[in-house]
This record gives sequence, structure tokens and C-alpha cells, in this order.
Amino acid sequence: MEESRPERLRCLSVCAGAGGLALGLEQAGFDPVLLLDNRAVACETLRLNRPAWNVLELDLLRFDPVDHQVTYDVDLLAAGLPRVKASAAVARENSTEEIRVLEATIMLMHGVQPRALLIENVPDLVSKPAYEQIRASVATELAHLGYQHRWFVLNAKDHGVPQDRKQGILVAFKEASLGGFVPPAPGTEPPITVGQALGASMAARGWPHAAAWAAQADQVAPTLVGGSWNRGGADLGPTGSKASWARMRVNGGTVADEPPGPEFPWDLSLGVKGMVALTVEQAARLQGFPEDWVFAGRKTARYRQVGHASPPPVGRALGQAVRAALGRRA
Repeated sequence: MEESRPERLRCLSVCAGAGGLALGLEQAGFDPVLLLDNRAVACETLRLNRPAWNVLELDLLRFDPVDHQVTYDVDLLAAGLPRVKASAAVARENSTEEIRVLEATIMLMHGVQPRALLIENVPDLVSKPAYEQIRASVATELAHLGYQHRWFVLNAKDHGVPQDRKQGILVAFKEASLGGFVPPAPGTEPPITVGQALGASMAARGWPHAAAWAAQADQVAPTLVGGSWNRGGADLGPTGSKASWARMRVNGGTVADEPPGPEFPWDLSLGVKGMVALTVEQAARLQGFPEDWVFAGRKTARYRQVGHASPPPVGRALGQAVRAALGRRA
């Protein structure tokens, strides 16, 4: 007798960005009925990679499910939200807006009534005292709607991503499904290093030092940071991250147009000029995106999408855990 295929579930993806979380959920068996993002370049990326996906360019604060009834009663509402910063913890012009987006996602539960909720954000949101008021507000609203919830933190390096990237996760379920939810367990294999992930691409244009570089790049990457959409160029993050990259002989102050060629020196006496720089595509590999996933826009916009994305392998692991809690075979 022919084995039955796993059931495909339905999800609504908001703040979808470049599609990292949606791609991972797709691999776990969730098909999006709608993907929402407020950036044209991110929506273009989604359409380039999945022409059949229903992509809507709209600010979440203006989204009304009444106008999109396909979103009603989906199995999962998934959100890779902008990085929330508690106003008590940091003074930053965008912090209030980011908290409003989180609140809007929770309020969206009223209209959509999904069987499960999955939100990915900064790890501090889970446990730091400065975020207690936010957590309490979320808990009150979810309980009012009849959902049980759980916060936890996981690290992408434990799930096949060559990057030390801690992520704060909120899951919520209707009825008693939360009791069947088990957070993804770390893999048994050692984390993938930067050299293992990027060695072949560094050699792609004939750079003779690629193997030596890969051998010494024997750690996972520090957290990739997308940076502000409103200012600055593409680089690999703040000063501490750049120092970590420098120890792996990577110039973290820029993003390259292509991998190094035969003429590129690997001369540490030159400082950062003697270090390799990563391309957007290489940064995407460090986020766990497949090689055939393309990013729309110019270099800085493409890198911003990569740096802000949720790693697809983490989305897949989370999706599989949600499926199991919903009683669906993966």
C-alpha cells in the first residue's frame, strides 16, 4: 500500500523579510496563504524565489484580516519581527515602533484565530527584566484569547547554522496543544565553522590561499547584523563583531562584490586590506540560506535582508516542533 504523504498545513507570515522563516516553515510542511512585508525590496525577493506565493507589500500596522479572509483560521501565524528594544533598556528612535509591531502581531490573533503562534525576536525579550512589562502584556492578551504560551531561547549554531546567533522565541497554542510542544533540541554534530561553510566559495575564483584561510577560520561566525535601513553601508556588525571577524582574517568593515581572485594578497601586514571580505551570497550561507535563494536590490539592500533574516534551518526546526504539538505527522 502506498504511504500517505504528510499533510501540508497553512500559515500566515508577517514581517516576512527575505523569507528565511517562511522558507524554513515551508520545509517543515507549512504553506503560506499570505506573506506580508512593508519593504518593496523584500517583497521582490520573495516573489523572485517563490512566484506562486501570495505576497503583499503593506505595513503590518495597516493590515486588516477582514480584507484578506484567506488568513482566517490558519494553522500558524508566524512573525520574524523587527528587533524589539525595551525603552527602559535602550534609547533608540525606532524602539517604540518595534514594540508597536509586536503588539500588532498579538492583536492580529483576534481576527486570524490561528491554531498556533510563532514569533522570533531578540533573546533579551525572553528573560531580561527590562522587558518584563512587554512579556506581561503579551501574556495577558494571549490568555484573554484562550492561548497558552511559552518563551525560550535557542542558538542557530545548534541547528546546522554556522553562526552564533541566539534567538528569542514565543510560541502559543489554542487548547492544550502547548503541553505537546517540545523546543527543538540541539543537534549532536559539532557546529559548522566559517571555513567549512565558505571554503569552497573562497576558492571559486582561483584564490590560492583559500584552503589555508578555511583551515584557520575554525569557529562559527559571530551574529550577522543587518544594521539600520536608514543609514550607513553594508558591514558585518559592531566593533566587537568586527574584532571576531578579524581573528578569522575577515574584513568585517565591508561587503565584497565577489570572492577573492588569484591576485588577492593574504598579507596580514596590510591590516584589513590583507583580509578577505565576505560577499552577500557568503553571508547568506552563514544564515543557512540555500545557494539558489536570490536577493533583490543593490548590494547594501541585499545584505540588509540577509542580516535581518531568521535562519531557515531554525525555522524548519521550529516548524517541525509546532507540527508535532498540533498532532500532525512531519
